[in-house]
Formats: sequence, C-alpha cells, structure tokens
Amino acid sequence: MLPPDPLLLAALLGLVLLVAVAYSSVGHGGASGYLAVLSFFSLAPAAMAPSALCLNLLVAGTSFLAYRRAGHFTPRLLWPFLLTSVPFAFLGGLAQVSPRVYMILLAAALLFAAYRLLAVVPSEQEESFLRVPPLAVALPVGAAVGFISGLVGVGGGIFLSPLVILLGWADAKRTAAASAAFIWVNSAAGLYGHLSRTPVDWRSLLLLVGAAFVGGLLGSQLGARRFPGLWLRRILGGVLLFATLKLLRAAF
Repeated sequence: MLPPDPLLLAALLGLVLLVAVAYSSVGHGGASGYLAVLSFFSLAPAAMAPSALCLNLLVAGTSFLAYRRAGHFTPRLLWPFLLTSVPFAFLGGLAQVSPRVYMILLAAALLFAAYRLLAVVPSEQEESFLRVPPLAVALPVGAAVGFISGLVGVGGGIFLSPLVILLGWADAKRTAAASAAFIWVNSAAGLYGHLSRTPVDWRSLLLLVGAAFVGGLLGSQLGARRFPGLWLRRILGGVLLFATLKLLRAAF
C-alpha cells in the first residue's frame, strides 16, 4: 500500500521519477533503485519485488525503444544471454526465501549498484565495437544473472552491463541497448514467477507507474543522445547506499 500522507506520497513519487530518469539514461529499468525507494517507506518484502519488476518493465521498454531508434541495438549481443536467463529468472521468481534472507540479498544487490554509480565514471568518448562472447561463456552467465535477478526482483542489468563492458564485449551504447532488452524480458519472466505466488495491488501501482513512465521517457531520450547525468548517478548512488544500510540494520 502507498503511504496515505500526501507529503510522503509526493516524496515517494519524486524519488521514483528520479530513479527512472537516472537508470533509463543508461539503458536500465531501475529495479534496484525502486527497491531502495520502496524500502524507505517500509513496504512488505513480498510486495517489493513484483512492484519493482512492474516499474522495470515500463522503464526498460521505454529505454530500449529509444536506443533501438538511435541505432544502438545489436541482437547478437542479446540472445545468447537470454537463452538461459529467462527460465532461470522465472525460477528465481518462484523461489521462496525468508524476509531476512531476502533483505540481505537485496542489500548486496543495492551495494553493487551503488558502487557502479559512484565509482565508475563513463568516458566522454569511446570506440564503437562488438565482440560477442562464445556460447560456453554466455549461457552460464545468463543463467546466473537470470536466477539472482528473479529472486531479488531486478531485471539483471546491474549485473550484466558491468560484465559486458569490463570484459570488452561491446561499447557502452550497444551495452545499454542490449541491457534494456535483457532487463525487460527477464523482468517479465521474474514477475510471472512472483505473481504465481504473490498477488499485486495494481491500483496502488498506478501512481508509481505514472512517475516511472515520465522519468523513463525523459531519461531514455537524454541518454540516447549522450546525456552525461553524472550528478544523477551520484545522488542515486547515495540513495542506494542509505537503503543498503537500512536493509542490513533491519536484517540484523
């Protein structure tokens, strides 16, 4: 349920919009950010993952369309990871863990995302390249990312994108486009798994969806045209760190 207080509700919607702008500008759906924001308002863990995945579907889809229209999408970079990530994301969504274990896993995912936002600064100019990994590497990577993503309630972009860039498989723009598509498909698989055992209050999601949609449109359009957004990365990284500490304190 959303907070009944108008000021708290406005704060929640504003944070969701900020997360959507920041993440969609780099081809992500923002599930880790939404989970951080939802944790501030003490939503039940069972409702957090499906809610974040719903918002992820919207923002990642918007981001993918923007990058695809800009000519950055390469299917060959995407499908090897999807072959195994989709079924494992569904299995991750079906898996049941205790609230404490869930909060610990989520805190680890948020900490990794915060590191990416705070410590890794994208270059202003870089070479455009594509080196698709062999199936022997891509298939197990997709399975691992898919299962963890489905379990925690994220689309997997925070795990896949760093691997693609650090291992030199593609440049940042191609990575962002492939990650957006990867996130959308895995979010759908993970959400289906969650909905198989956890109902969602769709009416409560409408306002969140509106804020995420506006943020996703703005961020994806700016990102596809090389919007730096460094200040957004820093603010969001701080939010994720704070959420990580809050979750660990609740877990222990």
